[in-house]
Amino acid sequence: MAEMFTCNGLVKRYGKVCALNSLTLSVDGTVVGLLGPNGAGKSTLISVLLGQTPATSGKAAVLGLDAARRQNLIRRRVGFVPENDCLIPGMTGTGYVCYTGRLAGMSYKDAMQRAHEVLDYVELGEARYRPAEQYSAGMKQRLKLAQALVHDPDLLFLDEPTNGMDPQGRQTMLSLITDLGRAGIRVLLSSHLLPDVDRVCEQVVIMGGGEVLSSGNIDEMKRAHPTLYTVEFVAEGDGEDFRQRLQENNVTIHQRAEGSLGIELPTAEAQCIVLQAARETNIKLRGLHPKQNSLEEAFMAAIARQQNP
Repeated sequence: MAEMFTCNGLVKRYGKVCALNSLTLSVDGTVVGLLGPNGAGKSTLISVLLGQTPATSGKAAVLGLDAARRQNLIRRRVGFVPENDCLIPGMTGTGYVCYTGRLAGMSYKDAMQRAHEVLDYVELGEARYRPAEQYSAGMKQRLKLAQALVHDPDLLFLDEPTNGMDPQGRQTMLSLITDLGRAGIRVLLSSHLLPDVDRVCEQVVIMGGGEVLSSGNIDEMKRAHPTLYTVEFVAEGDGEDFRQRLQENNVTIHQRAEGSLGIELPTAEAQCIVLQAARETNIKLRGLHPKQNSLEEAFMAAIARQQNP
């Protein structure tokens, strides 16, 4: 199976503005997050991959197909949910999805049948017969997902699909994305919302300033930090002797609370320092737990590395 997409030295300039700066990466997986702040280059990358805008230089491929030369074939195999409103005023939900199916080369009969199937899937019910401009923000997003699915694509590009949704609508959309991944449809979820990516994605690409700042498996990015720990203890008094003994042994204390400390050990193998300090100060330890990174911490670390190379 071909990779979701690849880029090799991809550059996109708008005048003096460099939206993509020598992007080189290979992305594969079932549900992959494209994460970054507004202006990171996420939408520009999707636009180049879909052949909507030509690259200034470099190469890109989608599902093994050259993005510059095989645009029509790529579009037949890819569904796209754009960030901006793409609905046609006066057209019903059913009519709109049927129309996009016809654009994909389906007969009217097949497009209409498939339109009803995907509208059922995204739970638009009787609203499908109303003009799309009467829809709520969440309903419009689900309608855009339906039109992206009508031609049964192998891959979905979703650009900020939860934009403007209330909490319940977001949960519905994220559940649909999870279900699509389980059904074997590969998904690229472009978002600036870390909780959305963290919930549904297995892999993530973090972008900033038109560059790839970090990429990989989300669980690996959130793996336990080798030197950061939380210490839980029981002490008579405030435990000041215990804290002093730790500091004397080059342990940095970052957080203090009643019965717990957030610490940084001098090396990854120095847990014995904590045990020894507890014995020497008659402290009863309740726990010594490695600190897990969050996706937000991994994201902020990647941004910080870019700003302070």
